[in-house]
Amino acid sequence: MIAKVVELLLTAEIFNRNENLTEDDIPKEIRKIFYTNGGIRRPLVVRENLLKAAVNYDDRELKKLPFVDINNFNRQIKITSFDLAVKWMAKNGVELIRRNPVLAYFYENYDSLGVSYSEARKYNKPKHSDAEWLKSMIEELRKDESTAEMLDLVRIFSPEEIEDNFSQVVLEEYQLNEIRKIETAIEEREWLRKVGLREVGKLLFIGPPGTGKTTTARALSKKLSMPLVEVKLSMITSQFLGETSKNIEKVFEIAKKLTPCILFIDEFDYVAKTRTSDEHAAVKRAVNTLLKSIDEINLVDDGVLLIAATNHPSLLDSAVWRRFDKIVEFPEPSESVRRRIFEITLSKIPGNYDIDRLVEMTSGFTGAEVKLVVREAVLSALVEGRKELTMDDLVKAVQDVKGRLDLKNSY
Repeated sequence: MIAKVVELLLTAEIFNRNENLTEDDIPKEIRKIFYTNGGIRRPLVVRENLLKAAVNYDDRELKKLPFVDINNFNRQIKITSFDLAVKWMAKNGVELIRRNPVLAYFYENYDSLGVSYSEARKYNKPKHSDAEWLKSMIEELRKDESTAEMLDLVRIFSPEEIEDNFSQVVLEEYQLNEIRKIETAIEEREWLRKVGLREVGKLLFIGPPGTGKTTTARALSKKLSMPLVEVKLSMITSQFLGETSKNIEKVFEIAKKLTPCILFIDEFDYVAKTRTSDEHAAVKRAVNTLLKSIDEINLVDDGVLLIAATNHPSLLDSAVWRRFDKIVEFPEPSESVRRRIFEITLSKIPGNYDIDRLVEMTSGFTGAEVKLVVREAVLSALVEGRKELTMDDLVKAVQDVKGRLDLKNSY
């Protein structure tokens, strides 16, 4: 464990000495203790309380190191002999060096250790994937009166907080193809900027409720290691005339300040619905503000992936459709998608069941309704003291969900 202490101390020292190293080069477990005022700033100073927050170590072992000093007054811990620390780490912490970009950068050509800076970078997620980074950024936003109030009307997630894993999201091939394009665009942002292709990264998800639009947006946050700013248009539509336009502008402002991030606007048709029933000038201004805000943001320049979702695409006029470079449909799931959802959802649940029959019985079900079948079956079995499912449990659950849907459709 003492090697982790030396790793942290050397990382701070080397980072302080090399201006071309960035926050993304510092490993997350070290990076998280240095966040302050929305970022990490040189020089990194290691104090005893910070070190203990990051590493569980024995004080006696630390005091044995001949190249470390603890200031009795301010409890700052410093390397007193850089060369000795470097040699000690090369002898005792090669595996730590291999996964630490800051150390790999320094040791790449040192004493034939065979470490690679580029390989070490692959192990390290960027700073904006950290919950600590996002927390520090939100604290900064709360200091600004113009954005502080809006933070209570949006939901902001760190990729670490997202429960939806992309590998568990079942999509059709054409949907996956659009995701691959976005991944490539993020990797090649500099080249796209160079050739002047900026209108990239504005997706409109359309389809009935329960078909995976929100789940996909959230899972993308985790997959792409980008924070998610989630907002429902109904939440920022104010009863006070003129406030809606200001709220829309602030949402886009927050997204730009949290770059790179995903801005997910749900209920995208909400303003359009309002406009059809009320032609008040303030409503028209809100629509125009929304369109203007979309025009003034893009993935290439701003690092913001915009995803809008609607259950009612027919309510959107042509001016809205034109703002998106890709429309991604989320229809009711096909047989193959329902089968995959059942396979994933039932994979950790013991039992004996016929998935082919379940797929046939759930024709017309959304993905959310398929998951609801499994949930109902599991809960019913637990009530009876069982943790193993039978086919009868699942068939009964399908019938229950169908009855619920029939009841909903009767009103």
